[in-house]
Amino acid sequence: MIDEIAPDVYDVTVREHAGGRYRVFLFDGATPTLVDVGFADTVDRVTAATDELGIEPERVVITHGDGDHVGGLPGVIDAFDPEVWAPEGLVLEEAIDADLEATSDRRTDDGSGAGGNVRSIRRYGDGDTIGAFEAVATPGHTPTHHSLVDEDAGIAVLGDAVFGADARGLPEGSVVLPTAHYSADLNTADESLEKLLAFEFDVGLVYHGSSVLEDASETIDRFVNFAGKA
Repeated sequence: MIDEIAPDVYDVTVREHAGGRYRVFLFDGATPTLVDVGFADTVDRVTAATDELGIEPERVVITHGDGDHVGGLPGVIDAFDPEVWAPEGLVLEEAIDADLEATSDRRTDDGSGAGGNVRSIRRYGDGDTIGAFEAVATPGHTPTHHSLVDEDAGIAVLGDAVFGADARGLPEGSVVLPTAHYSADLNTADESLEKLLAFEFDVGLVYHGSSVLEDASETIDRFVNFAGKA
């Protein structure tokens, strides 16, 4: 499934599951950019989507090292040979090989690990600029998690800094913290959201649950500065 969730921004489903779906985001423009890459065994979903849209990514940006975000990187590099950016401190080989091990029962190729495919990776950190995006360190879900904000376009890729509220059974259109079971430090994840309050954006893209398509920065502000907060 491909959904143009904002002008020239495509929400691409790479796998559906009982609780929702896994996705990547593809941005068209001067340098077509894929933000996160899905699992090792869903690269064909990514390439099918790019073929259907006629958009070949020239840049890949990784938000963090969970398997559903980074596992497909070797295959995506093989398919597109893009410029690749990943957070400082993220050990890509470990993250990719962990996904390969977890998905080995679903894979149809030779099951090889990251090997020489992860090469010439450019690193970024808090405040760095990647194309139209400014990177914002939002650790907590994982230690090296980053969000990406394009204020000119009014869009932020929030990664797993937050989930769409409907991922936890609440009405869509708002956000909740990521699930504690899958997060390194939920207190830090909560505190990290305050850094996003320095930016204004209408659309907040999330990977679990529904993205916030109106007043996203205000929605996060209300979540962070809840009534009665000391």
